[in-house]
Amino acid sequence: VQLQASGGGLVQAGGSLRLSCAASGRTFSSYNMGWFRQAPGKEREFVAAIGWSGGSTYYADSVKGRFTISRDNAKNTVYLQMNSLTPEDTAVYLCAASSFDLRRVGTGRPTSFDYWGQGTLVTVSS
Repeated sequence: VQLQASGGGLVQAGGSLRLSCAASGRTFSSYNMGWFRQAPGKEREFVAAIGWSGGSTYYADSVKGRFTISRDNAKNTVYLQMNSLTPEDTAVYLCAASSFDLRRVGTGRPTSFDYWGQGTLVTVSS
């Protein structure tokens, strides 16, 4: 599966952005999906994950209550709605697809994801 993330940009602190990740292929609905982020000089960090049906979601503590992951299997797209953004959210955001079971995906380990898209840059100004 090939993944294409979009929707990044510059936003003021307290603002919102919605990221999208479009997937190619007819098997999108069989993959669990996730979002990660990587700030300069830092390790890749788990943000959120969603099960193949959309019924299960997982979040990093740092974004819980502010970010919402969702998916539309008819459109082969996963979304990340980001609200109440802070400068600490500044990073390149990457989407990923996983063929592993949801319990493993929920651990948030990058090694639990098989496919990665290119990133989209989110910059939050103070």
